[in-house]
Parts: sequence; C-alpha cells; structure tokens
Amino acid sequence: AADCPLSPSQSLLFLGLVAAVCLGLNLLFLTVYLICLCCCKRDQDPETKRPHSCCVIWMAVAAGLICCAAVGVGFYGNSETNDGVFQLLYALDHANQTLTGIDSLVAATTLQMEGGLEQHLARLNELLASRGDYVQTLKFTQQLAGSIVLQLQGLPAWRGVSADLTELSGQVAYVEYYRWLAYLLFFILVLTVCLLACLGLAKHSRCLLVMMLCCGLLMLILSWASMAVDTAAAVGTSDFCVAPDKFIMNQTDDEISAEVVHYYLYCDQSLSSPFQQVQGGRASPLVLPGAGGSVTVPHSPPQALTVFQRSLTTMQIQIQGLIQYALPLFPTAEKDLLGVQQLLNSSETSLHQLTALLDCRGLHKDYLDGLIGICYDSVEGLLYLGLFSLLAAAAFSTVICAAPRAWKQLAGRDRDYDDMDEEDPFNPQARRIATHRPPRGQLRSFCSYSSSLGSQSSLHPPAQTVSNAPVSEYMNQAVLFGGNPRYENVPLISRGSPPPTYSPSMRATYLAVTDEHVRHRGDFPA
Repeated sequence: AADCPLSPSQSLLFLGLVAAVCLGLNLLFLTVYLICLCCCKRDQDPETKRPHSCCVIWMAVAAGLICCAAVGVGFYGNSETNDGVFQLLYALDHANQTLTGIDSLVAATTLQMEGGLEQHLARLNELLASRGDYVQTLKFTQQLAGSIVLQLQGLPAWRGVSADLTELSGQVAYVEYYRWLAYLLFFILVLTVCLLACLGLAKHSRCLLVMMLCCGLLMLILSWASMAVDTAAAVGTSDFCVAPDKFIMNQTDDEISAEVVHYYLYCDQSLSSPFQQVQGGRASPLVLPGAGGSVTVPHSPPQALTVFQRSLTTMQIQIQGLIQYALPLFPTAEKDLLGVQQLLNSSETSLHQLTALLDCRGLHKDYLDGLIGICYDSVEGLLYLGLFSLLAAAAFSTVICAAPRAWKQLAGRDRDYDDMDEEDPFNPQARRIATHRPPRGQLRSFCSYSSSLGSQSSLHPPAQTVSNAPVSEYMNQAVLFGGNPRYENVPLISRGSPPPTYSPSMRATYLAVTDEHVRHRGDFPA
C-alpha cells in the first residue's frame, strides 16, 4: 500500500510530542542521577573531599560556558529570524504598493475616459454638428474610449489581494515583535539563572542552591518548550517553502486567474504577458465604424494593454486630424479639442506606468525577496534558536546535577567543622563555646603559670608596658600580609615574642590575665 503522508497539523503535533518525550527522558535521567547520588554513600575522608570539590567546580564551569555559548547562538538566531521576517514584510509592503498603484491608475484612467473625455466630446458634437464626417469621427473616438474603459475593467482587480496582504503584513509584524521580545527576555533570564547558580556555588549558600535548583528545573522545561516551538515553526515554514506557488494559487484562486498568477510566480521570458499581445499574434476582431470605413481592433480581455495602446493611438490620430482640418473652420472648438488632446496624452502616460507596474519583473522580485527572507534567513535563525534550546537544556541539566553535590559538600564541611575538638586551643569554635560556658579554672594550669614561676624569675625579662598599641599594630600587620587576622584562642604570657593577634573577646582576657600575673609577682609596674 502507498504511504500516507502526515498533514501539516499532524506533523507539528508529532514534533511537539517528540519534544515532550525528550523532556520526559531528560527529567527521568536527572531523577535517576539524584537517586543514585543520594543512595550511594561515599566516605568523607580528606582524600575524597578535594575530588568532590573539583567535580562541582568543573561542572559549574562547564555549565557557565555552555550557557554563555547558548546565549550567543540564541542572539544570532533571533537576529537572523528577525531579519528574514522583516525582509518578508518589506517585500509584502512593496508588492502591496505596486498593486495599489495599479488599481489607482486604472481608476484614474477610467474616470478620465468616462468623465472628462465624454464632456469634451459632447460639446464638440454640438459645435461640429454641421459637418457629418466630423461628427462621425467624434462618435468613433467615443467608441474607442468605451473600448478602453471595457478593457480596463477586464484587468484583475487587486483590491482584495491588497487588503489580504495588508492584513497578513500586520499580523506577521505583530507576532514577530512579541516573538523577538520574548526571546530577548528569555536570554536575559537564562543569564540571570546562570549567574545565580555561580553565586550560590561561590557563596556556599543553601538558600541560593535551592533557588538554583528550582530555577534550573523551570528553565529546563522552558528550554524544551522553546525547542518544540522552534522546530515546529521551522518545519512549518519549510513545508511552505517546498511549494509556495501551490499555496499562493489556492489563496488567490477566487480573485485572480491562474494564468495571471502563473505569470507573476515564474516570470519566464518565454512566457508572454497575459495583458499584451505577442508580435504577430492573432486577436479576436472588433469592427468599429470609422470616417473612412471600418477599423479592426483586438478585443480579447486578457490583452487589455494592447487594446488600450492601439485604441489610444487611433484616438490621437483622429483628434489630431480634427485639430488640423476642423479647427480653421470652427475656431470655438479649439478649447475642447486641446482638452481632449491633453486627456489623451495623460492617458498615454498612465498607460506606460500601468505597463511597467503590470510587468512581472517587479512583483516577481518581491516574491523572491519574500521567499529568501522567510525560507532562508528565518529558517536558519529558527535552527540556531533550536540549537540554543538544546545548549540551554544541557547547561541547566549540568546545573541541576551540580546542585546536590554542592549541597552534600556543604553538609560534609559543616559536619567536619562540628567534629573538631572543643579542648583544642586553636579550634575556631572555642570562642563560641566560651561564650556559652563559664570560665574554668584550668586556664592557669594550661598556661603553666605556677610551674614555670621559678624559671621565669631567673630569666628576668625586661620591663614591658602593656598597652593596646602593639596588639593593634600587630593585628594590622597580620591583615596586610595575611589577608585576614589570625586570632589566637588562649593568651600566651611572657614568651618574649611580638604580641599575638587576638579576637576582641580574647584581647580583654589577655589584658586581664596579664594584670593579674603582674600583681601576683610584683615585678612589673602596673
């Protein structure tokens, strides 16, 4: 059996389902990864902490690079799509101006032939009523004018097509503006979420990590939705570009004949214009009575310009003869004869303009420009936007994978921080513990004041003045050379070295213990 191709709507629906399946597979992969990461408990030895930290860092770097590349590709694709659509809009507007110009010229020429020319001919009939041959020439001229009006009415009426093009142009411009703006905001949102992820990893903030995880999931869904929309738009546009002539013929079948549409779509040099007769071609005869017999003019509605040109030439010859022979006999007819001649010259100018507008090259160029804009630039831009969606999905998948590892690393760091010995004098938590516990008596024993009293008396250290200046100076030096002051947790008494850096609480303890030690020995002045 022959294969039955899918309709355009079914194709777009199929592409949407494919994108939904890809999103489901992506979420399933992330779910399995998170479950494996939570279930597989790894040792928290010092040897394994650094590899985990490096893994998180490299995942964050990869996500940031992929995100930046995705936004760059997205900006290029958005610009290309916008350029293609605006090229289509320009072509539609130019074609619309051409069609409007054709209708305007036809209406103006018809008005001249039916209005101004008939008024002049009616007055000339009154002035030249005494001469039968002149009256016969005026009737012949009037019949030619009626033939021109008939041929102009046989031209295609572009008013409906022009209205359709105007409506289409407005709709395309409206949709393109909001599409461009939506993608621009999407790019900004992608960069913001990527910056938030980097900030959460750098600050080791659980709140930012949670926000990063939630925003990553949201952006992942939006990325796949964007992928579905871009792919559907690209495929739908490609379907139109495969056979645009059939689509246009179906849309204009009720208003324009297939011969005219075919003439403008292909514009082949071997094809003759449906509005002009080929050299040596035959035409259906139309016999009109004349001053010296009968005149045969072509009367085929598709060849309106040929009838217009020949009829207009015959009318100019007839009026020129009247000016040459009747004007000396009837001087009062000069104004009307010159008026008829002026109208015929104006009609000839309109004929040339109408011939240029009805030529296939102008509208065919607009047709090709529109096709190039929508079928090349816009489709290329949509493909780049699809690549942006894929890269963004990969970047946010990496971010989601990195978030639990960063959370686990922060939890392990806090656990190691809490497992430190409270009795260790260099433990950073000793200061925090000291604020919750009363001072204990083993401070003296730890500093070995009584045991080292004899050795201290034999050393006879030089007299020292206890002040805040050395401590502050040493702390300032520590800040300059070390970046952050290194605080000691217990006071070191009489070690003969520069005073250590203390925290504000330990500084007060150091001064109190020093004063007590000086009063106990009585060797140093207060």
